[in-house]
Amino acid sequence: MPRGQKPQGEQALSNAERQARYRARHEGNKPKPVVRYRRPTDRRTRPQRWNDAAAELIVVQTECAAWWDAMPEGLRDTPTGEALRAIVELDLDAITSVEPPRGFGRD
Repeated sequence: MPRGQKPQGEQALSNAERQARYRARHEGNKPKPVVRYRRPTDRRTRPQRWNDAAAELIVVQTECAAWWDAMPEGLRDTPTGEALRAIVELDLDAITSVEPPRGFGRD
C-alpha cells in the first residue's frame, strides 16, 4: 500500500522543497504576539489609601471653593454653581476623622 500523496510533478519533492512549501503556506496564518503589561501593584495599606483619598477630597473641595468664590453672582444659580455650592458645603471632617480598621495584623 503506497503512503502519502502522489507527486504533483514527475518527481517527488525533496525534504527541503516540501518544508519550503509548508512554510510558505503557513506564513500568513501566524497570530501576532500579544504584549501584556502588568499593572504596578499599589503597596499602600488600606489606612494609607483611605488617608490619601480623604486628603485628595479636601484638596478638590478647596479648589471648588476657590472656583465658587471667583464665580460671578449671575452664574451662581446655574447647575454648575449649585453643584459647586453643594461640594463646598460638604462636611469632610466626618470622613477625615474615621480611622479604618486594621486587617488582622497585616497592616
